[in-house]
Amino acid sequence: MENDIKEMVRQKYAQIALQDKDTNASSCCGAGGCSTEVYNIMSEDYNELGGYNPEADLGLGCGLPTQYAKIKRGDTVIDLGSGAGNDCFIARNETGEDGRVIGIDFTPAMVDKSRTATQKAGFMNVEFRLGDIENIPVSDGVADVVVSNCVLNLVPDKERVFREIFRVLKQGGHFSISDVVLVGHLPEALRSAAEMYAGCVAGAIQKDAYLELITTAGFSNITLQKEKPITVPDDILRNYLSEDELKSFKSGNTGIFSITVYAEKSKTCGCGTACCS
Repeated sequence: MENDIKEMVRQKYAQIALQDKDTNASSCCGAGGCSTEVYNIMSEDYNELGGYNPEADLGLGCGLPTQYAKIKRGDTVIDLGSGAGNDCFIARNETGEDGRVIGIDFTPAMVDKSRTATQKAGFMNVEFRLGDIENIPVSDGVADVVVSNCVLNLVPDKERVFREIFRVLKQGGHFSISDVVLVGHLPEALRSAAEMYAGCVAGAIQKDAYLELITTAGFSNITLQKEKPITVPDDILRNYLSEDELKSFKSGNTGIFSITVYAEKSKTCGCGTACCS
């Protein structure tokens, strides 16, 4: 089942890599038909951030993790689910030429697209690797900072991803991750829809459970840096819900939120299971 989900997501994002930003941003992270009700359901405006590369922005994010990531000159930054490379180029602007940025994505079309953009920009300290973020293709203790933008919700084994983030961070390192979470339960019709899964919503888990995974992985100083509600337009929801189901969903207590969360790997620790892994 998990492999089926991964393959579906891989195929969908291979298609997304060939779409323009307007198409992606007006749907749910690139999935589904364009909404006529709103533009930019989840993603935010990168235009004010240094290093922004419009050609690498496919409108797939749900936050601005690099804005909150406290990246310093000379840092090594890993971006999980790097897509066309936009967050990597912004991170590179913060690290400077003395830093290093590594983007990880498991869709070959995305990696090809980001590598092309890197070559065009002439960046020598930005690289993109094909790999699964459940098994990050990076050695232990490499990164000062890990960022990710609306990606972990697509991964079946989120607990493993947080353990991997802990592994690749240096002691004293930290992450800033934007993601989609739920408060209340998503209607089954949405949860079971493959297209909505690839669109970030059906793969989301409860906010409390998400934060608990971070604690369990061994992180400390967990901070919610930003939170905002996500309103999926009616014309997208109607693809999956009847009119009665739609009314019930909108009048209930269920909420879909974009959060940006920060956490640290302690500089010194005893030999707990997570800490010394």
